[in-house]
Amino acid sequence: MSESRSESGDAEGEHTGKGTGQVEACQRCGRHQGLVGKYDIWLCRQCFREIARSMGFKKFK
Repeated sequence: MSESRSESGDAEGEHTGKGTGQVEACQRCGRHQGLVGKYDIWLCRQCFREIARSMGFKKFK
């Protein structure tokens, strides 16, 4: 049964290390936590609060 494996040693079901394309850090400061991914913004919440108004978002009370 070991003869059916490929010579490169890769077993079926192992992770190949390919990414999903999802952003893992803030595009502005590089922070990894608190990412706002809605509408493909990909900013941490702190950076988003700083520039949200310039992006056209309005604060509702």
